[in-house]
Amino acid sequence: MSYRILLLIGLLVSPAIQAESDDPLVQQARSVVGEFSKALKSALQQSMSSGGPVEAIGVCHHEAPLIATKTSKKSGWQVRRTSLKLRNSANAPDPWELAVLEAFEKRKVAGEDPAKLEFSETVDMNGQSTFRYMKAIPTAGVCLACHGDKQSPEVTAKLKKLYPDDQAHGFAVGDLRGAFTLKKPL
Repeated sequence: MSYRILLLIGLLVSPAIQAESDDPLVQQARSVVGEFSKALKSALQQSMSSGGPVEAIGVCHHEAPLIATKTSKKSGWQVRRTSLKLRNSANAPDPWELAVLEAFEKRKVAGEDPAKLEFSETVDMNGQSTFRYMKAIPTAGVCLACHGDKQSPEVTAKLKKLYPDDQAHGFAVGDLRGAFTLKKPL
């Protein structure tokens, strides 16, 4: 049986264990996600207030990677975002992340709250024991201006300019937009 299938089985069988974890690494990862999410949300809210969705696209394009880098350096964790429907191909999921995202989607369809979906695991990465953690990002109403079915012509033009291969649209409130993904060598 492949690693991906085993991971999916584990994710589908043990979601409650993940949600209740008191593992110090899970607690650290949750804290780092909270810090990254708070900084990104603040930048997006400021841009939405001052320039609307078009300016928010610029924040996602330019500032989000800088916020992730800053959070990574400060925390000692590698911090990034990924999704099944990418806007930026640089955020493509690796095989482990892809399996977790697919399992998150199945868990959401089965009725779990996307805001509570998370998964962690210690894996071997090139001979190095590495702790990996993912936390789902549910789609909120404000996200629909750039990620929903309908965008303004200005938003569409900005997205085409910055992300010619954009797939990150067509979402509805509560959909799995993507996930925060962290890893830390042990």
